[in-house]
Amino acid sequence: MSKRDELEQFPLYQKAEQIYKITRGLIEIVPADNEYLQETTVRFMMENAMIIPAKIAGAQAVELYDLKMENATIIRKAARELYVQAGSLRFEEAISDQDYIHLLRNEIDEFRLLFIDWVAGFDVWNYIKDDWGLFNPPGVSAHDKDPDDDISFNPDDFLNFDDEE
Repeated sequence: MSKRDELEQFPLYQKAEQIYKITRGLIEIVPADNEYLQETTVRFMMENAMIIPAKIAGAQAVELYDLKMENATIIRKAARELYVQAGSLRFEEAISDQDYIHLLRNEIDEFRLLFIDWVAGFDVWNYIKDDWGLFNPPGVSAHDKDPDDDISFNPDDFLNFDDEE
């Protein structure tokens, strides 16, 4: 099975694709002549809906804990913003059909539960220390000594191009 097939069969990714499709349906009922909603809410909703599956794909493509957590953080932010943005449409008189709003918010709630389990499955032992301190596994601090500092490496041993002339 190809990596793409594996991704498309991954439940979290499938839920993200559903969220994207529902978001597209929701923005279709926003009146085209409402310039404010089109330039703000609709635009940002589509951005967030597209970020979620893209970042899941990115996180699935790497093994390192810190990179997975970085993608997970972006996914969480996009999903939370999308949830709020959809909720804000409830107060727009121009939106008569509230079903899409409720459907999208319910899908995001279901996505959140899958997301929690997905993040809990990240391998905390497969990491590179994050010197910024944001994406280190539990128990690792940005102030800790980097174990890679003990590895002696001289790039000239490998990249000495002067000998090849």
